[in-house]
Amino acid sequence: MLQHTLDAGRGSVVPGTHLSSYRAVPWRPPPWNDEEEPRFNRIAVFGGVYSNHVALSRLLDDAVDRGAESVLCLGDLGALGPHPNRTVELLREARVPVVRGNYDDSLARGLQDCQCGYTDPRDNHYARLSYAYTLAHTAERHRRWMASLPGFLRFRVGDARVLAFHGSPRRMNEFLWETTTPTHFLDSMAEDRNADVLIGTHTGIHWSRRLDRGRWYINSGAIGRPANDGRTNVWYVLLTAGADGFEHEFVPLVYDHERLAREMEAEALPSEFVYTIRTGWWTTCLEVLPGKERARGRW
Repeated sequence: MLQHTLDAGRGSVVPGTHLSSYRAVPWRPPPWNDEEEPRFNRIAVFGGVYSNHVALSRLLDDAVDRGAESVLCLGDLGALGPHPNRTVELLREARVPVVRGNYDDSLARGLQDCQCGYTDPRDNHYARLSYAYTLAHTAERHRRWMASLPGFLRFRVGDARVLAFHGSPRRMNEFLWETTTPTHFLDSMAEDRNADVLIGTHTGIHWSRRLDRGRWYINSGAIGRPANDGRTNVWYVLLTAGADGFEHEFVPLVYDHERLAREMEAEALPSEFVYTIRTGWWTTCLEVLPGKERARGRW
C-alpha cells in the first residue's frame, strides 16, 4: 500500500473537502523573476493537469479554502482529458504561474510527439493518441502563450529556497521515482542548484524525501488523473512556513470525476483513459513504472 503519511508531521495527508465551482479569485501576482524571489507563508503547487479542467477548477477553490496565498502549476497542461483550451483559460484567468512541461513545450513548438520519455510501444501508442487530440484542440493563441513559459521558477517559503521544475532540474522529462532515485543524487542536485527544496512532477505519483541538512525533494503528483491507487481523487501539495520551519502536506482533491469521464466519452477519447478516471487504476503508461510502483497498481 502506498504510504502517504511522512515522518514527524511533515508530508501528512490533509482530508478532502466539499465540491464547489471555481470562484475566480484574484491571486496576488508575485515577482517571478531572477532579480527577486517571491516569498510565501503558504503556496499550493500542482502539476500534470492533463486537461482535467474539472479538477483544476476545484483545486483553485480548495487552495483558497486552505489559506494558500498563491498557486503554482508545474506543467503538462494537456493529455488524457477533453477540451484542453478550458484548462489553459482557467490558468490564465486566475493568473497562475506555470512552469513549462514537456507537453507544453511540444505544443508550443508544434512537435510530432509529447516528449513524454516513454520507450514501450504500447505506452507510446496511447501517448500519440492523447497528444494528437490535444494538439488538434489547443488554440494557436494558447500555444504561443506556452512558448513563453519558463523552464523553472525560484521562490521562498519562509526562509526555505525552493526550485520548481517539471521533470528534474537537469531535464524536463526525467522520471524521478521514489523506489529508484538515490538520495545522494537528489542531495547533489539540491546542492548544485542552491536549493533547500526541489519540487517537480512528471511521474504522476506523489512522494517526498527528506535529504541531507534539512533539504527536501517533493513530487507534487498530478491533478489530471489518480495516483494508480484505486481512488478517484487526485493530488497536489501545500508548502508552508511552519513554526518549526518548512512543512508540506499532500492534499487528496475530491472532484466530479464522473463529469470528466462523461466529457471524455463524448470526445471519443480512449476507453482506457476513461477507465482510469472512473476507477483510480492506470491502464496506460505502465511500462515506465519501476517494479515496486507497478506492483501497487492493478495491472
